[in-house]
This record gives sequence, structure tokens and C-alpha cells, in this order.
Amino acid sequence: MPTIPSGEPSPARPDPHRARKMAESFGVDPERYDQARPRYPDALVERIVAATPGHDVLDVGCGTGIEARQFQAAGCAVLGVDPDARMAEFARRTGVEVEVATFEAWDPAGRTFDAVVAGQAWHWVDPVAGAAKAARVLRPGGRLAVFAHVFEPPAPVAEAFAAAFRRVAPDSPLDVRAPPALDVHQAMFARAADGIRQAGAFDEPAQWRFDWEQHYTREEWLNLLRTTGGLTGLPPDELAEVLDAVGIAIHEIGGGFTLPYTTMAATAARSGAAVESGNAGVSPGV
Repeated sequence: MPTIPSGEPSPARPDPHRARKMAESFGVDPERYDQARPRYPDALVERIVAATPGHDVLDVGCGTGIEARQFQAAGCAVLGVDPDARMAEFARRTGVEVEVATFEAWDPAGRTFDAVVAGQAWHWVDPVAGAAKAARVLRPGGRLAVFAHVFEPPAPVAEAFAAAFRRVAPDSPLDVRAPPALDVHQAMFARAADGIRQAGAFDEPAQWRFDWEQHYTREEWLNLLRTTGGLTGLPPDELAEVLDAVGIAIHEIGGGFTLPYTTMAATAARSGAAVESGNAGVSPGV
């Protein structure tokens, strides 16, 4: 969700991967999630496939299977892992094989892959433990690619959301008073890259960027908002208050808007370094 600059200091927030209630809240309405969430640029999928030694893909935090189906369409065999059984069941109905677990606790049972990918999901994974786990299941030369969308709606829409959300959920781990979204995501990808480096089994991580845009009507944007982590757990009356405020703001700017998106990926190839079983590259207590 967009972030709004403010001179006020933000309260301390937990690491996203520790906010398990929010991380596992998206299955409240998987049909809406799958319909409303944007797909990933074809160029991103094609680049990942071209940079891997084969076509066996593990999709971490696969959700309803949005990116899994895109990789399947590109000729890949995809296994999904997701902690939410409701999301997994929806993905299975669309033809995606899914196992229910957090990635850190998931048992690969000796299986290996050419690529480990995560779309809009790696921030829910411990960055060091996740990278170490990915290294253990990747074949030599295989690729870890974690990616997410960066976006900010028009200022009146973002400001209406921030004001309403702060009123109804002042203690939420979603920080609407942070710096602009691109800065937040740059920090997120720096964190992912640090985790990849600490795993000690990858080449130097790189960042890929893809720019595109999508038009939203008022109803389409409100539908998307309903699937975001800060709103999935709100009581109906509080959710209605936020959506009403945002809906009024969209109406006042003409009933819709075209949203510029940037999809960013942090990615690295599995090197030839040995990776021990267990918590390789993970500090005690993680």
C-alpha cells in the first residue's frame, strides 16, 4: 500500500516476517485477491526463465497462484509453498500444486529446483533463513528471484487512505507515515540482498527493474485495497470507513486514475559454494 511522507516520527514496527497474523490474513477472500491483484510483467518472468538452468520452479508464498500460473505459461513446472491453506486451496483449483507451510518450516524432502521465486511475499520470510533455505534447494547455477510492485496512487487518494487508516488502526504494523514507496522498497530490497549475501551461497545479488502502468476505476481500486495486509483484518465498520474515504477522494479526481507501477526484483545465482543442511548462514535464535 502507498506510504505518505510526514514530519512525525514513526513508531517502532516489528519485522514483517514476525507479523504472522497479517502475513496469514490474505486468505480471507482468495477469489477477490486473485481477481484484484496485478499480474507481473511478462518481461520479468521471461528474464528469470532465461537466467535459470532449467524449468523447475519453487514459488514461495505463492498465494492464489498468480505468478505460478505465469511461470507455467512460460513452460515451467511449478510447486508452490504458502502458509495459508485457504490460498493454497484456491491455487490448486487453478492448476497449481501447493504445499502448506511457512518457507522456513517447509520440508523439501530432497527435492531441488532451478529457480526459487517469491512475488509480493519475501518480506514475510526471514531474509537470512529464507535465503539459506533457498540455497539448499537450488541446483548449482539456479536462481533466487524475489520481486514486488512499487506504486503510489495520486496524492489525494493516498492522503485519504492514510488519514482514515490511522484513525481506525493506529497500532497496525503497516506504516503509512514512512518515506515514499520507492524509498521503502529500496530499503526492503537492500534487506533481501543482505540476507542473500549472509547465506554465503550466492553470487553478488543484482536488482532488476520493470516500469509499466495500469488504469483503475473507483471500484477496481477499492477492490484491490480490500486485499491489502492492513485492511484484511479490519472489522467491517472500520473497513467501510477507510473505503468510503478513499472512494470519495477518487470520485473528486474524476472517478479513476492511471497508476504507474515499478516491479523490482532482487536476484542472485546459486554459486558452487557448499551449503550445509540445517540453518546454514543463520544466526542462533533466528
